Amino acid sequence: MFYFDTTYLIFILPCVILSLICQVRVKSAFSKYSQIPNSRGMTGAQAAEYVLRQNGVTGVRIERVSGNLTDHFDPRSNVIRLSDSVFAATSVAAVGVAAHEAGHAVQEAKNYLPNKVRSAILPAARLGSGVSWILIAIGFLFAYRTQSSVGMTILYAGIILFSASVLFTVATLPVEFDASRRALKCIRETNLLREDEYKGVKSVLSAAAMTYVASALTAIMQLLRLLLIARRRD
Repeated sequence: MFYFDTTYLIFILPCVILSLICQVRVKSAFSKYSQIPNSRGMTGAQAAEYVLRQNGVTGVRIERVSGNLTDHFDPRSNVIRLSDSVFAATSVAAVGVAAHEAGHAVQEAKNYLPNKVRSAILPAARLGSGVSWILIAIGFLFAYRTQSSVGMTILYAGIILFSASVLFTVATLPVEFDASRRALKCIRETNLLREDEYKGVKSVLSAAAMTYVASALTAIMQLLRLLLIARRRD
């Protein structure tokens, strides 16, 4: 009942469908613009370096990482890691993804406030994602079988911990949108790419941004569902 009651259909299933649509969109956009070379012949690694240089950011390494769409910026080691399909690729998509990751490095260098807020939430979010579902399952089991207040206390403790991971997911949104904004601004203001290529980059980054929106919405709806179930059992 806890996992497959009607609240799952109302709160979670639409979000799952939205997430799948967003994943298809981002893969489709990346695949499309991966087939189109940029007019400058610039690789993803060069694009990331270019964005860093234009923003006066130094000391950031750019490395290759295996996989597809595994690109990320690691603030702990100050490294931009670009996937096989981006690092040495000269496609429009590669430039967009690399510029976006460089945007994250610029955020770190410029002490972008939402980025610091997200970093502050991260330890609690990690704890919440790892422990919350254990407590929720135990609390629900006790509350359902014994009708005890102890079970409800454990259940609510799990929900509070889960809230930290939800908050982190929501806090990620402005960080991701701003990284794309910085990338697009640099490309547009320095005339790095032609107008049609710029639109291709924007299409790729917009599709990627929607995956974060879908994740945040799913997390919020999951939290609402848990609160509703807890109130039923209380």
